[in-house]
Amino acid sequence: MDQPKTLAVKLKTAAEKAVKQSHPWVFSKGIIKTNKKGKAGDICILFDRNTNKVFAIGLYDPKSPIRIKVIHHGGPQKINAEFFHQKLQQAFEIRKPLLAKNTNAYRLVFGENDGFPGLIADVYNSTAVVKLYAEIWLPYLKEIVKSITEITGVESVVLRLSRLLQNTDFPLKEGEVLYGKLETPEIHFKEYGVNFKTDVILGHKTGFFLDHRDNRRRVRYNAKNKTVLDVFSYSGGFSVHALAGGAKEVTSVDFSKQALEFAKENAKLNDISGEHKTLSGDAFVILKELIKQQKQFDIVIIDPPSFAKRKSEIEIAQKKYAELALLGAKLTKKGGLLLLASCSSRVKADVFSTIHKDEFRKAGVRFTLEDFTQHDIDHPIKFKEGAYLKSAYYRIH
Repeated sequence: MDQPKTLAVKLKTAAEKAVKQSHPWVFSKGIIKTNKKGKAGDICILFDRNTNKVFAIGLYDPKSPIRIKVIHHGGPQKINAEFFHQKLQQAFEIRKPLLAKNTNAYRLVFGENDGFPGLIADVYNSTAVVKLYAEIWLPYLKEIVKSITEITGVESVVLRLSRLLQNTDFPLKEGEVLYGKLETPEIHFKEYGVNFKTDVILGHKTGFFLDHRDNRRRVRYNAKNKTVLDVFSYSGGFSVHALAGGAKEVTSVDFSKQALEFAKENAKLNDISGEHKTLSGDAFVILKELIKQQKQFDIVIIDPPSFAKRKSEIEIAQKKYAELALLGAKLTKKGGLLLLASCSSRVKADVFSTIHKDEFRKAGVRFTLEDFTQHDIDHPIKFKEGAYLKSAYYRIH
């Protein structure tokens, strides 16, 4: 690949103002001019329209409407291996407290929020998984991978690509091992002392959903002698924590039979005594069937995939969240705990909370909101669009 060039860029007033307020995106329509044609990964020096001074630096992405992804806010800065190493070291320091909690799986790099737009890096024990959503990182990937291994001490690094990059002539392949050797894609790790394994090549995203770590811990400490329903369970994150916490019965619900098999295997990695049941199929259908059977549970967790990946899907997503809130309330015993979560960044936290309250009041559900959580420390939020996760804990009366 060609060495990155340096482009001089000037922005329109609104775009310049947004970047000066630490926003990491410059859309194509926000650019007045560049001094030459850019390729993916070229370094964009952003000059103030009035003073002509450098106020930010980004990487050029010709295939994206977000044409410049900002990696440095402030004055001049040399973009080299040392620059990225320091950013990765800063990111690692934020995550360090997790390592003292019998946990060895964490998100090292959370895209824009850590100054790496379009790049995610998750660590699972001695393996790191780098997921790319933008071609801009290709010229810098070798040095970034080197720094990740030096800072974290991982023994192997695996590459995962977004669908966008998988469908192009991208020179690296999905699942490629960028560093070390990967004896098996099934990696074992701990989360607050609970044992899990994940497939870092075939699993969703990078293999596991690390963002709900603290919510899973909370469920674990509430689960002793309880019956638990874990809806959209995937490979059993909440289910396994509940079982490890002494739940007498846990039912995992997911569309994927393969994910449920993984959930069963994860449960067996721990010293548990409770019964673990699984139900495969459409969650909405299964929940309605459980209500017909007059089943109720002490703890109900409903953590669906993102329903609003596009702006056009927001209204449908809100209706689905409303329906799930009511189904969940009906399945929760009086005095029980209902945890409703969303990973749709387009549905904001206040809207998500209002949907539940409106639905509960219409249906005459008596409830207390006990807590409302968002991101764990390895998912820091530095700009409003970076926030996506929200979880509401309701006590049903």
